[in-house]
Amino acid sequence: MNRKIGKSLALAGAAALMLAGCSSSSDPEAAGSAAASGGTSASCDADGVLKLGTILPQTGNLAFLGPPEFAGVDLAVKEINDAGGVLGEDVEVFDGDSGDTTTNIAVTTADEQLARGVDAIIGAASSGVSLTFIDKVTGAGVIHFSPANTSPTFTTYDDNGLYFRTAPSDLFQGAVLAELAANDGSTKPAVLALQDAYGEGLANAFTNNFTNAGGSLALDPIIYDPQAASFEAEVGAVAAANPDAVVLIGFEESKKIVQELIKQGIGPDKVKLYLVDGNLSNTLGEGLPDGILEGTKGTLPGAQASDDFQAALLGIDPELKDFSYAAESYDAVTVIALGAAAAGSDCATEIAAPLQSVTNDGTVCTDYADCLAKLEAGEDIDYDGQSGPIALDENGDPARATMGVYVYGADNQYTANDFIQGDVPSAS
Repeated sequence: MNRKIGKSLALAGAAALMLAGCSSSSDPEAAGSAAASGGTSASCDADGVLKLGTILPQTGNLAFLGPPEFAGVDLAVKEINDAGGVLGEDVEVFDGDSGDTTTNIAVTTADEQLARGVDAIIGAASSGVSLTFIDKVTGAGVIHFSPANTSPTFTTYDDNGLYFRTAPSDLFQGAVLAELAANDGSTKPAVLALQDAYGEGLANAFTNNFTNAGGSLALDPIIYDPQAASFEAEVGAVAAANPDAVVLIGFEESKKIVQELIKQGIGPDKVKLYLVDGNLSNTLGEGLPDGILEGTKGTLPGAQASDDFQAALLGIDPELKDFSYAAESYDAVTVIALGAAAAGSDCATEIAAPLQSVTNDGTVCTDYADCLAKLEAGEDIDYDGQSGPIALDENGDPARATMGVYVYGADNQYTANDFIQGDVPSAS
């Protein structure tokens, strides 16, 4: 595999290189016309090599999601290159850190990736982080493809037709989470959510679904600062409301909040606890009392990683502890590669044009080699990936998705409990 690991670059002279992709044209319709005619847009500096940059969490409050996401990217690139690459050339990958919303790391990384002339950027994991650099990327005519952004904000975002994601909008996760809590008998849950696009968006989605079904909350959702030194006051307000369940929507700081819940007598051994994709982790229970998380449930977008897929990921990174968003990362890379193959170009705007079509209404295929063979035979394809059916819609969102429901055992580790597949609710 012709893999290039991106290192920090001096930014001197980067401005002259930042628009090395399809920077002069961000009109996907024009690009689509060029792709349909088999040509390359004259404004696109295509060089015949598909170049990908990652902006994924190596540091920050979602760093636990970084290893599986990087492994998913690396596995997809390996399989693509083993199958002959894209346009007859190996895909190149440049790794970069996203940090979190407390730093400017993602914006700096975006500048570096654009200076390298990447055709697409994979990331970030955090919706709030992606919002810090989406305009820079799509404005430069480069594809921005996230494996883990779930904020509903992106559905109608002005992105020049260049933003895509393999994770469903939290309108879907909110609906599944609300139904899960209601089916478990909760009648007055409390919601604790971090203050950002992801936390507030998912809190709203859960609340709307739960109350529209006739339920009520123990108190209004509490939106907290994830950088706070203490969560004593927030947890105290929850305890005073005497909820029958706690829905915790957060990132790495969730461990501190769980510890405070335990301290104030409303830990998961006393009051049902529900987690979400941002904090569902096998590292959450480290340092907590044995068995304290037993029975805790959490939701995570995506189908269950098969044994073969997990084994392949472990072949890339033997130290993996979680597989969260590995499948979505793998699928993001594969969909981009198939878009390039369908367009016959590594120009970002031309790659973007067929991304919806290669994931809908054709002959189903489930890996790059098979899909490529079908494309070369003139067939329409429908790539169904490791994360589920994908089926990108006109907004770049998955129209259908799978949501996993997981439950923690006595060892404070989670296992699959159920998988729910359905249409992603509309943002309207």
